[in-house]
Amino acid sequence: MTDPAAAIPTAAAAPTVYIETFGCQMNVLDTQLVRGQLQALGYRFIDDWKQADVILYNTCSVREQAENKALSRVGEVGMLKKERPGVVLGVIGCMAERDGVDMTRRHPQIDLICGPGELDKVPMLIDNVMKTDPKRRGGKFNAQVALQGNMHRRSSTLAAAEDQLEMLDLSRSFDPDEHKGSAYVRITRGCNKFCTYCVVPMTRGAEVHRPPDHIVEECRKLVESGVVEVTLLGQTVNHYHYDHAAAVTINGLQQPQVGSVVNLSSPLSRGEKVRERAGVRASSSSITSFAELLARIHDEVPALRRLRFVTNFPRDFGDDILQVMRDSPRICRYLHLPVQSGSNRMLKLMNRGYEVREYRDLIDRARAFLPDVQIATDIICGFPTETEEDHAATVELLKYCRFKNAFIFKYSPRPGTAAIDRFEDDVPDDVKRRRNNELLALQIDISGQVHAACVGQTVRVFVESISEHSQRELDGGLPGSGSTVSLGWQKPQRVTQLTGRTDGDLIVCFDGDASMIGSIVEVKIERSAPLTLFGRVEQVSAASR
Repeated sequence: MTDPAAAIPTAAAAPTVYIETFGCQMNVLDTQLVRGQLQALGYRFIDDWKQADVILYNTCSVREQAENKALSRVGEVGMLKKERPGVVLGVIGCMAERDGVDMTRRHPQIDLICGPGELDKVPMLIDNVMKTDPKRRGGKFNAQVALQGNMHRRSSTLAAAEDQLEMLDLSRSFDPDEHKGSAYVRITRGCNKFCTYCVVPMTRGAEVHRPPDHIVEECRKLVESGVVEVTLLGQTVNHYHYDHAAAVTINGLQQPQVGSVVNLSSPLSRGEKVRERAGVRASSSSITSFAELLARIHDEVPALRRLRFVTNFPRDFGDDILQVMRDSPRICRYLHLPVQSGSNRMLKLMNRGYEVREYRDLIDRARAFLPDVQIATDIICGFPTETEEDHAATVELLKYCRFKNAFIFKYSPRPGTAAIDRFEDDVPDDVKRRRNNELLALQIDISGQVHAACVGQTVRVFVESISEHSQRELDGGLPGSGSTVSLGWQKPQRVTQLTGRTDGDLIVCFDGDASMIGSIVEVKIERSAPLTLFGRVEQVSAASR
């Protein structure tokens, strides 16, 4: 591996890079961090993959469709390399970690692979590929590889505690043009839950918790660069816990901690110990819980307009989190609580660690603390051995919980999971499809009722982008709705349809102009659809301009 300084290209020979992301919000953040790292070293990013010197695909292994898309792109680059053999192709992320070096044997056009736990090494991998190009060296080319392999379930020794990946988060870009008002901040990496259908613990490794001071400072710098909304990310954010008494400092840098199993019977995990909000929080505990992290960010970064977090694990979701949300007006009233099934038998086979009654209790507690909370979930239908009775239990849970929306998927065996070896995929595809459609139809009806209840209300909306409908018009040369609007604080602009999200994560479409993207506006809701609200702008929040 070359010296990091050698990975910096000269200005005259700065390579161009194209990067594409597949999968979840974690991957979106990983791509942003890799991009910022490469830009700081002089690499230039372009939107045309056919013209790039370096092509990177950040991949996901959770869904088969995401993997198939990535492999299709790899095949396309293989054709391109027949014309431009010097193009560097890299596959990074979960597919790279799961498939390992076998991926390069099946797809020899791949020049480098890098798992999600080694992304800080991407610049050196690219540099090594370029310096060992067979056209220049005349020898046999071997792909450059950085994978966690068997080391991803590391021990807590001092050597293992040194976490180079933390530097990737700490050195992120704070360019306002990159974030457009919204940014992700990672608080944990990896997962210790080992659900039988999920490959994440094998691809992203053990649960690791970042130091709270690093997280708060990152949020502060993002706000100073113009960010209005921060979303905290983790596979199971509510299980965040950082033990200051066990903290390790290496070269002046406090290190992330490999997670341990939380004592589910402790007062802290049950949410009975919420510390004082004013001044120094009085407590004999040396642990920063997730509830306390939320409170710190809310209180210590007062200019942050909106704070969100995903994704939660239903087991052991304490009232302390709900209490902090209730008492913190700038924390969004939204919870993503994946349930996966309404059948206790299925939950046990999935190794979820809770029963339906516990999940229902969580929903009830959330709505008792936060009457205006909106809740979303994930559901897998057709898991091995699922019966009609199991399916009916999921139907009943949907009716009880009344989610704002649900991400519903047909089960498909994923390589590297426990389920693929442990259970036969014995539910016929036509049965999976029928059950999937029945759940979707029910959820659309429920979502329609949830959205209809918002008509007539004025809601706060964080403006994210031009809607797909208006974007198609703009791309085709049409002027949106063809009228103009004056909002008082700027010159009249051409009106087009924008889209954004409420504090409860409901999608809202309304007329405005592109300069409003990244701001918070108040919108009067005039009509609704099952997945979307429609309204008109009443006011632009002065604090978000």
